[in-house]
Amino acid sequence: MNFRIIPRLDIKGPNLVKGIHFEGLRVLGKPEDFAQYYYENGADELFFQDAVASLYDRNSLHDIVRKTSSQIFIPLCVGGGLRNVDDIREVLRAGADKVAINTEAIKRPELIKEASIAFGSSTIVVSIEAIKRNNGSWEALIEYGRETTKIDALEWAKQAEELGAGELMVTSINNEGTGKGYDLELTQAIATSVSIPVIAGGGCGNPEDVATVIAKGHADAVSMAAALHYKTIETLIEKSTSHEYAQEGNTEFLKTGRGFAKVTPCSIHDIKRTLKQRDLPCRMRANNE
Repeated sequence: MNFRIIPRLDIKGPNLVKGIHFEGLRVLGKPEDFAQYYYENGADELFFQDAVASLYDRNSLHDIVRKTSSQIFIPLCVGGGLRNVDDIREVLRAGADKVAINTEAIKRPELIKEASIAFGSSTIVVSIEAIKRNNGSWEALIEYGRETTKIDALEWAKQAEELGAGELMVTSINNEGTGKGYDLELTQAIATSVSIPVIAGGGCGNPEDVATVIAKGHADAVSMAAALHYKTIETLIEKSTSHEYAQEGNTEFLKTGRGFAKVTPCSIHDIKRTLKQRDLPCRMRANNE
């Protein structure tokens, strides 16, 4: 089995954004440009998440998905604002290969079963945004980490599998955007209690973090954002003919060109080379080995 590297692209309006703990979202550029760059540079899959879909009761990624899916040929997973089977069908018709559901799945768990019957379990990813509480447990949050549920994340992971989820995307809210590494305890607890693949997310600061969450957290795939985005952003700004990023986001970060001290910018090749050095199998293109 090859371990998968999945760039995560959080989208607000027309822009790619990035924050810390899903807050303070900074505009980084156009998601289509980043998606194309990651495809060309060895990503195994891509994950698009509408950062405000549930908040504004919308599902607005269809145009971006159509444009992206016509130019890339790796699996594309899309999440945000998917409330029913019809919503899922529409985003799949737009070009997505998988969907990630969280808020509506927790509010109405039978959606997982309905969706897996309609489209197959391999199409349905349940996204678990977990925050660690003072008693050591993890609570599953909804609404892009904005709302509590009092639902134990580990128990919810097991239930999601039983209902037909084909994969789980487990993101640590505590670590998300901090660059301090993945939550190994959370990832391992869920990965060892279910039989479906687990994607680890939240906290990547460098390629070693990716290798560690695979080796110690038992993740089957790893999602990351800031570490890749900060490495990519200068190249894309130089190539871009348009810098109209003012809609729906804070553009000050983009104007200043600052990075984030706790994140080491890296490429997909940097990550996969590290995995190879640790004897963790991954798909590498012949010209990048």
